[in-house]
Amino acid sequence: MKMMKGVLLALLPVTIYAIYSYRLSALILISASIIAAVVAETIYQKAAGRPIKINNFSAVVTGLLFSFTLSPSTPVYAAVISVAFGIIVGKQLFGGFAKNLFNPALLGRLFLIFAFPAALSPWQSRIDMVSTATPLGNFWETGEMIAINDAFFGLVPGSLGEMSALLIFLGGIYIVYKKYARWRIPASILVTAALFALLMGHNPFFHLFTGSLMIGAFFYATDPMSSPRRPGAQIVFGIGIAIIIMSMRFWGWLPEGTAFGILIMNIFVPILDKKFE
Repeated sequence: MKMMKGVLLALLPVTIYAIYSYRLSALILISASIIAAVVAETIYQKAAGRPIKINNFSAVVTGLLFSFTLSPSTPVYAAVISVAFGIIVGKQLFGGFAKNLFNPALLGRLFLIFAFPAALSPWQSRIDMVSTATPLGNFWETGEMIAINDAFFGLVPGSLGEMSALLIFLGGIYIVYKKYARWRIPASILVTAALFALLMGHNPFFHLFTGSLMIGAFFYATDPMSSPRRPGAQIVFGIGIAIIIMSMRFWGWLPEGTAFGILIMNIFVPILDKKFE
């Protein structure tokens, strides 16, 4: 419970900035996602005859992290169904808290992509809510890169939780300092992604500060239930995630591959831990 509260505290600035940027749309989506996650977990536990264990705040964290993957224009019904899928299929069917193989928030995101393919569009600009392209969407279509400062300070459109690299980084440093997250995972992701960008002749800061790479490195990949325990395994895990993310950015069918990178590497966690025993 202490760890989950610490993660929520670290994500508070990101949450406030999302609501400031996208106003009522963000508030509704964040609230609906959290409530749906908690309700889905409660209903499943009751139906399965298990003790109700929602006071550990893990469902709240899952709901919040799931909401951060959404466009401000995402229909509420799509968000509710998708996060419930992530909680039930990605967490409860594996036995519940601390037994899941996949990150449930990202599994919900993956379900959203395939079940509601139009739910994430159109993307909208901050404050005035005008339809626009995200920095990665624009890069994917035209090859153009935005100003690094804009991405770092959060002056660009994007998913609710991916706009400000600065706020994400500060929250990430906090959970690493408090030992709620294993530092080798975000470090290996960020370093590998930067080297990949350099090899492609690109400014690495553009790729580090845009999209969900930063929040994925600190808050999704470090989920203690679905990430490796062994130090060597954590490094390989992070390298694999970064390679998948960057490969999708340059050659994939979507401009963002964070969810795919983390979920694919989740599959190999038991193998990696055993290999590095």
